[in-house]
Amino acid sequence: MDKVEGERCPMCGEKKLTLIEDEQDIPYFGKTFIFSMQCAACGFLRSDVESAETKEPCRITFKVEKEADLKVRLVKSSEAKVIIPELKAEMVPGDCSIGFVTNVEGMIDKFEKIIQDEKKAAEDDDDTAVKTKAKNLLKKIWNVKCGEGSLTIIIEDPSGNSAIISENAVVEPLKGKPKKSSESSEGRLRTPVRKAA
Repeated sequence: MDKVEGERCPMCGEKKLTLIEDEQDIPYFGKTFIFSMQCAACGFLRSDVESAETKEPCRITFKVEKEADLKVRLVKSSEAKVIIPELKAEMVPGDCSIGFVTNVEGMIDKFEKIIQDEKKAAEDDDDTAVKTKAKNLLKKIWNVKCGEGSLTIIIEDPSGNSAIISENAVVEPLKGKPKKSSESSEGRLRTPVRKAA
C-alpha cells in the first residue's frame, strides 16, 4: 500500500490530504487497484476501484436468499448504479461517487441507513405515511438479514469494474449506459419513502 500525506486538498486548499493506493487480488475478479483521497481538514473523500484488466460494461444480478449470501464479497466502482427492486430503491452515481469493496450485507446497510434517516425525519415531521413506508422497508431488510426473506441486488456498471463474487451472480452485457445523477455531485440513493419535491 502506498500512502502520501500532506498534499493540497482540491476542495479547501489545506495541505491535509492523504492519498492511498492499494493493490488487492480479489478471488474470481483479479488484480484490483483501490484509490482514495481524504482531507483531515474539510472531510473531502474520494475513492474508486479499478480492475487491472479491461472489463466490458456489465449488469450483475444476485439474489439474496439466505444468511450466507450476506457474506458474499461485492465490488462497486464509482460509475456503477445499484438497484434493489424489492425496496424500489437505487443508488445512482454522480460526478463524485465513490467506489468500494464490501460484502452484500454492507451494501444493504447503506440502503438501510438512508431509510432509517428518512424514518427519523418523518417522526420529527409527524408524517405517518412516510414513517409507515420506512418501517415496512426496514422490516423487509431485517427479515432478509435473518434469512427469512429475499432481495435482489442489481449492479449496472458501464466501466465493468464492479463484481459480486459468487457462482450464483448472473453477469450479462450492459445494454445502454446508466445515467449519472444530475441532482448532486455525489449521486443519490432513491427510495420510495419520500416523494421528490
